[in-house]
Amino acid sequence: MMRITRLALATALLGSLAPAAALAQDCASGPVTVGFLPKLDTDPYFQVAKTGADEAQKEIGGTVIQQAPSQATAEAQIEFINNLVSQQVKVIAISGNDANAVAPALKRAMAQGIRVVSYDSDVAPAARTLFLNQAKGDSLAEMMLESMAQLIGGEGEFAILSSTPTATNQNAWIDFMKAKLKEPKYAKMKLVQIAYGEESEQVNQQQALALVEALRAVANRLGATVAQIAIAWVTSRGEDIFPLIGARKRSQLAESLGALDVRLSSADLAAIEKAVPKNAAKGGRYQEAQMAHLDSER
Repeated sequence: MMRITRLALATALLGSLAPAAALAQDCASGPVTVGFLPKLDTDPYFQVAKTGADEAQKEIGGTVIQQAPSQATAEAQIEFINNLVSQQVKVIAISGNDANAVAPALKRAMAQGIRVVSYDSDVAPAARTLFLNQAKGDSLAEMMLESMAQLIGGEGEFAILSSTPTATNQNAWIDFMKAKLKEPKYAKMKLVQIAYGEESEQVNQQQALALVEALRAVANRLGATVAQIAIAWVTSRGEDIFPLIGARKRSQLAESLGALDVRLSSADLAAIEKAVPKNAAKGGRYQEAQMAHLDSER
């Protein structure tokens, strides 16, 4: 990723690759200011990309500015596009949250002589001069699908938790996976749900709570609690697997021990795995700052 980002910066500074949309622009005669606009300010992926841009800046000169919204929406990015224009940057490098929604603002920037390149997630072709892809989308999608097939033994239902409904790159990956699922080798696999975390910890939490409620329906039918069903499911994985249970109160310990009386049939297990497909959950147990204080993470 750093190599791709350095290439993006070098291309933007030199103006050496310019399709029809930028033919009226002259090549830069020296180092310029490049404004990077990722989808989201807290995504570690884009922090790594920024490191690559900083390395390129040391090699070829110029100035790097990175600004990003706290919400992964086109509306938030448009405000930052306008801010970068007002700062008189010469290049905007953007990973688009919505290919078409950000296009008018980018076109206005281009009309003022600002070069626009996209990376990671493309924008409308008419709103940029160049798109730098970090990898072939179909290769990434095929690898993800193959990994899922290995995880579930080539048979069963699964869900996809993507970032946003308008993410150009991830939508392309999903479309490719849907097409690939028609191949005979994936005949026993079924995509049952596509959910979106919106690049947000809060939304990820809501998605996780929704999965809990789906599991609660199974628990209610069996006359057990959600926690008991979860523990019983872990126990069913094999005689060599033992659930490790944490309890702050005696009542919680008593509830957990009640899982020993829960007997899950094959139909029950199928219902559980349908309610909570593999890899449907996303996000850490705690926020990143809290995780750093855990002994297991040191």
